[in-house]
Amino acid sequence: MLRKASRNQRGSALILSVALLFVLFSFLAFSIDSGFLAATKAELRRTADASAMAGAWRLYEKLVDGVALDYATTDVQSVCASTAAGNLVCNTAPQLQQSGASQDVTVGYLADLLPSTAISSSSSHPYFAVQVAVRRNSSINGEVPYFFGKIFGNPGQNMDASATAVMARRISGFETPSTSNDTLNVLPFALDQQTWNALATSTDTYSYNRTTGAVSSGSDGVTEVNLYPQGTGSPGNRGTVDIGGANNSTADIARQIVSGISAADIAALGKELKFNSSGSMTLNGDTGISAGVKDELASIIGKTRIIPIFSSVSGNGNNANYTIVKWVGVRILDVKLTGAMSQKKVIIQPAPIIARGGTVSTGTSTSDYVFSPVILAR
Repeated sequence: MLRKASRNQRGSALILSVALLFVLFSFLAFSIDSGFLAATKAELRRTADASAMAGAWRLYEKLVDGVALDYATTDVQSVCASTAAGNLVCNTAPQLQQSGASQDVTVGYLADLLPSTAISSSSSHPYFAVQVAVRRNSSINGEVPYFFGKIFGNPGQNMDASATAVMARRISGFETPSTSNDTLNVLPFALDQQTWNALATSTDTYSYNRTTGAVSSGSDGVTEVNLYPQGTGSPGNRGTVDIGGANNSTADIARQIVSGISAADIAALGKELKFNSSGSMTLNGDTGISAGVKDELASIIGKTRIIPIFSSVSGNGNNANYTIVKWVGVRILDVKLTGAMSQKKVIIQPAPIIARGGTVSTGTSTSDYVFSPVILAR
């Protein structure tokens, strides 16, 4: 009788051990599959982030080449797809769907950085945006496979990740540089709004080579204007503006041309380099560009800078006050500040420029050709 009870106990223990082993195996299988899913999710996010950032920077490159967003979209999508393919997910190069009703790359404009805001086709919004979705499901790239889930009748799981990279395109001012080594690429020379708005009908006699950075005579499809002041002390006059202490010296202006506006300059100015709630700011100025800075200006030929645009000027000479209403990106093409007045020139053309520390504006006329660095918004 005792032997029979012992055999029953051993049999029960064996059944219990098998059941416990099954439970342990199930937990082990769940842990392995869960870890694999977590790693895959991280890979999807990494791929979406990298693709969106690459697409947004390619968009900036196309803008530099003078290509509008509508015509740059196909190239941006291609860069996003190639970047995604170079970031393996589950040891497989993911593909992006670029046609049909469900596209994985969206290029457009963004009104704000809130997660719920959709990318729009409205060019009035302050951000360029590139959104990328990387998916693994039965229709594209295949489900994320389970290692052990198949034993329980579950072969895999759908997973996806998305990222949106943005670049601000409406700038209303600039944060004060945080260190003594940081500067703002703003030239202390103002151009009148009327001349800037008439650039489309201006001349095109200089050619900038984007590959070599060289400037030569000829046409490159981008019109130019002479920044050198042709009047003196009257509305429409262009001149030097003081971004720093009143009546900046030639040495100060020369330094700002080459190295940019420093934190010390902003401190001396006594106010931030930003538009007020009315969309403007006032800068004190002089009558024109001095020949004493011709070498410094010549040293940045081919380079891009930001200049202020003014709507009106009051007063004469050192008592002039410019009402600044816009920041614009320009490239210096030619400099001649000696000889007859009619021959003096500082030729500029519109050119995209990345401005660090820019303040984003919802207004549509605060800047042209001035962009923030690309960032991941969500």
